[in-house]
Amino acid sequence: MVSLIDITGKIGYINKVAVDEMAISWKMKTCSSGARLGQLQTGRGVVETPAFMPVGTQATVKGMTPEELEEIGFQIILSNTYHLYLRPGKEVLNAAGGLHKFMHWNHPILTDSGGFQVFSLSPMNSVTEEGVTFRSHIDGSTHFFSPEKAIDVQNHLGADIIMPLDHVIGSNATLDESRAAMERSVRWAYRCQKYHQNISEQALFAIVQGGIYEELRQESSRELIDLDFPGYAVGGLSVGETKEEMYRILKITVPLLPEDKPRYLMGIGSPDALLEGVNRGIDLFDSVLPTRIARNGRVMVPEGYLSLRNAKFAMDNMPIDEKCSCYSCQHYSRAYIRHLLIANEILALRLTTYHNLFFLANFMRQIRQALEVGTFEHFYSEFWSRFKKAEINM
Repeated sequence: MVSLIDITGKIGYINKVAVDEMAISWKMKTCSSGARLGQLQTGRGVVETPAFMPVGTQATVKGMTPEELEEIGFQIILSNTYHLYLRPGKEVLNAAGGLHKFMHWNHPILTDSGGFQVFSLSPMNSVTEEGVTFRSHIDGSTHFFSPEKAIDVQNHLGADIIMPLDHVIGSNATLDESRAAMERSVRWAYRCQKYHQNISEQALFAIVQGGIYEELRQESSRELIDLDFPGYAVGGLSVGETKEEMYRILKITVPLLPEDKPRYLMGIGSPDALLEGVNRGIDLFDSVLPTRIARNGRVMVPEGYLSLRNAKFAMDNMPIDEKCSCYSCQHYSRAYIRHLLIANEILALRLTTYHNLFFLANFMRQIRQALEVGTFEHFYSEFWSRFKKAEINM
């Protein structure tokens, strides 16, 4: 098979350095039927995996302070290159001393490349081999991201883990469209790796693409593994495909990825998908889901979800979840939070957001504990015995 990056005239390792000079290291503690318990070491601290990363799109996890995120137990968050490039801009972030200082978060940060946001927020984008031209969702101004520029912006942001620019397409793309986007993403990954120089402080992960086509996912994985990245993400999912399709792609893709490097599933945050991702060997996850649904009054409980705007909660003086020890559940009732939601009070969004993030942090902690003591299979079956995919009647 001819490599997709042969046209560059150089194949193999780019900027190869000694292991002890790399920005991150990951080690697996134990494995149970594919699920992995591990530890990700970064220059700003350790991340116990599997782990969920809250999304701080614009240098903030909506409704939360960094101290609250620490209190809940998060060790790493994600922030967004596209949004921070547009506002406040890298000059402001440079003057502040980088993203960590700007947002007062002293732990690891992962930044995405902006590829997904260009796909989802700028439908008038234009993709060529050189990069992508897009219009700002803020003011309509025109911008251009090449793979090199995406890395340059992230170098200035100073995140601990950064991502290459990739060509993201929808789940309804044809085989030919998916192949073209996948092959371009591989070539862009090579260009990002070649441009990236700050290897000892920022780890550049690869992103496996290929849509819902197994043969493309296999080909993308092989090409990117040849380039020897310090970590591998599975991208281009959660873009309209069913969860069954996503699980099928994970089943074929994840076993191809290196066992000694972290694996990251992009854009996934529901408890059921997190558990299924862990079960298939994923170590890192991120999603806006828990904070986004919280702002609509939807909260997570072991059985599924509750919509607190529902009138049936108007006289319900129980906490969101009787067994939850989060601040919201320890101090406030469903009825009170519903009142705040109906009255459009800001506190409502703070309380529901805190609960959802606490729920997921605790959920991932329970998964790690089950892996550590060897009861993951029991935990898995217990979860599915109670979890309902739709709203529940309680």
